[in-house]
Amino acid sequence: QVQLVESGGGLVQPGGSLTLSCAASGSIFRLHVMGWYRQAPGKQRELVALITTSTTSYADSLKGRFTISRDNAKNTVYLQMHSLKPEDTAVYYCYLVASGQHGSPGMNYWGKGTLVTVSS
Repeated sequence: QVQLVESGGGLVQPGGSLTLSCAASGSIFRLHVMGWYRQAPGKQRELVALITTSTTSYADSLKGRFTISRDNAKNTVYLQMHSLKPEDTAVYYCYLVASGQHGSPGMNYWGKGTLVTVSS
């Protein structure tokens, strides 16, 4: 099993910045994909950004404002968010695909979510 611990959410004013972190621990042989999704009130969960060992991808609407990165030594993924807008208000969920041992298939894991509120 893999445990995810998210941190960094909170209240921020429009135009401000925030950095989310998600640390993975447990039975991890390889982290194939790490990333973030978000779910705003009354809306479906949507992709924010994903990162592998060699690529990154973002929701088109967030390119240029959000940056995803990872620290493989710490099994941690980060999401730097800049120029935040009220519409960025959502619960942000950490997501990863991990294998527990060599040759085993990757499994999906989700964090419990951290609330980001953008408001003056």
